[in-house]
Amino acid sequence: MTRPKIDEIYVSVDVETDGPIPGPNSMLSIGAAAFMPSGEMISTFSGNLETLPDASGDPDTMKWWTTQASAWEAHRKNIRPPQEVMSNFISWVKSVAGPSKPVFVGYPAGFDFLFVYWYLIKFCKHSPFSFSALDIKTYASAVLKCGYRSVTKGSMPDRWFGKSPHTHEALDDAIEQGELFCNMLREHLSSNEEK
Repeated sequence: MTRPKIDEIYVSVDVETDGPIPGPNSMLSIGAAAFMPSGEMISTFSGNLETLPDASGDPDTMKWWTTQASAWEAHRKNIRPPQEVMSNFISWVKSVAGPSKPVFVGYPAGFDFLFVYWYLIKFCKHSPFSFSALDIKTYASAVLKCGYRSVTKGSMPDRWFGKSPHTHEALDDAIEQGELFCNMLREHLSSNEEK
């Protein structure tokens, strides 16, 4: 089946890490789900990464992981070298985007994009997203016409949420937040068309 030509593909990305910053800490897992602007999910990607050789887990983060035993275990299965995972990620992004531009979507983008961009440049010298990332919370703040700090998932309308769970497993969370973003986007664009 041939997809209609569109300008953008939204790539919802979630990472799980053992600390707050890349380099001193490691990305454990990356999950991504590619969505058409209509909200149709067209493909997913996931990979678990070996930790960086000179990095170590942040004590507070590692303490939190002790409360998430099943998610931690999931992130430590089938681990692969970071260069392999990130190279495969780039290939996947390019294949799902085709002639369209891939848009990185995160919640919070400031955290997930920080890790993904750092790993892409360190191991592959290239980012298919350039320097840009779309933050779901920022978008919600604009749509809801309220202050950024007042926006939480609890303040968002129930209709924006899909059925996918938030499990702290990267792929599950990427799908969940991608559904949230696409529902928000579709509603916002349709309300603009009605004006």
